[in-house]
Amino acid sequence: MKDERGLYYYPFPTNKHVRMYVRQEGEEIEFRLWNQDDAGLWDDHGWIPYGAILKAQALYEGGAFDPKRAYDLTLAKELIQENRPDPSRR
Repeated sequence: MKDERGLYYYPFPTNKHVRMYVRQEGEEIEFRLWNQDDAGLWDDHGWIPYGAILKAQALYEGGAFDPKRAYDLTLAKELIQENRPDPSRR
């Protein structure tokens, strides 16, 4: 999906108040969380490269927010690929 902030998916499909935005900067996929119920989250936390997420996942010991579930690299790549401009349409 896409809106004024960019490409996103729902990391927790039953909760439409939370969106995970994705973009590609060079070779790196980056993620940024938005939560309708936490207006400051978007401003307080910037874009996070997937490499940093992998490092954080190694430290994850359980809890309410599972980074392996929220940061879906496969889905992010699919969204980015689907939304690339088609060079044959120029």
